[in-house]
Amino acid sequence: MTPLADLLIRRIEAAGPLSLADYMADCLLHPEHGYYATREPFGAAGDFTTAPEISQMFGELLGLSLAQSWLDQGAPSAFTLAELGPGRGTLMADVLRATRGVPGFHAAARVVLVEASDRLRAVQREALAAYPVEWVEGVSALPDRPLFLLANEFFDALPIRQFVRDGEGWRERVVGLAEGRLSFGLTGASRLAALEYRLADTGPGEVVEISPAAAPIMAGIAERIATHGGLALVTDYGGWRSRRDTLQALRAHRFADPLEAPGEADLTAHVDFEALAQAAAPCATSYTEQGALLLRLGIAARAAKLAGSLQGDARESHLAAYRRLTDPAEMGTLFKALAVSPPQSAPPPGFA
Repeated sequence: MTPLADLLIRRIEAAGPLSLADYMADCLLHPEHGYYATREPFGAAGDFTTAPEISQMFGELLGLSLAQSWLDQGAPSAFTLAELGPGRGTLMADVLRATRGVPGFHAAARVVLVEASDRLRAVQREALAAYPVEWVEGVSALPDRPLFLLANEFFDALPIRQFVRDGEGWRERVVGLAEGRLSFGLTGASRLAALEYRLADTGPGEVVEISPAAAPIMAGIAERIATHGGLALVTDYGGWRSRRDTLQALRAHRFADPLEAPGEADLTAHVDFEALAQAAAPCATSYTEQGALLLRLGIAARAAKLAGSLQGDARESHLAAYRRLTDPAEMGTLFKALAVSPPQSAPPPGFA
């Protein structure tokens, strides 16, 4: 039993079952025993590998897409270049390297990372030592100026609530106890105004997931873009509308039981991109698959150019990374991309 499991069991014994959102929040963010407070999750030595860790091409192309949108919007002389959940700083480092040749872009950019973890801030500071960087703890602290923002595998880590269709109502999945161990259970059925519209497209036993924190975060981003201009690019795994149980735990790059080792496994769920797009109103939104986006942005040509300077295992590893990012059997279709741009604006590069 993990130290956090012991704490959660005592909490449930005292106050009753936890919502799945509360359980996930403790597993990921508990200040002493939470996953992000105690582990290095990224890369081969961690529990999962994100697109920027797979290949530099991912960050390079998204960075150039942001830069082109900055030019298309008149190259505002002071803007925020931001990232949500920047991990080890790899994505932002690739963005900044790729955009060095865009006249005026770096001079106008103020790099701001949205990161609450002191441990990860230290890692990011080292990765971005060549650049002036600011850190804030949430979207609400971002400056009021044009915002060009990336969020890669950020929304999937936000805690979710799960609801199971039962007749004309819903039962919420909670975490309780069975024989002294953590166990999933269900509340009684009730009508929920927030899910009334889902009665038309779900059947008995189907699961709908809601991320309570996602909409306010996206609304804060959209408010800045609608007022001051900019672009947000959200890349993550998920789909257009939640319709099943997607909660998963990853430990040492393998799937695990979400209740088995709280605090020692990464917990995520598929992103509901429809809900994000709705929260972004009145901004314009564009939606596509990650593989299609990267191909439109020129990843095939970039991969071929880089491959020309590589040989042997290095070349094969590079080409495997290209396939992993774009192939429909790997990340190409499972991962999606959402662009949030000023109201009535045309789709940004890669989404047309």
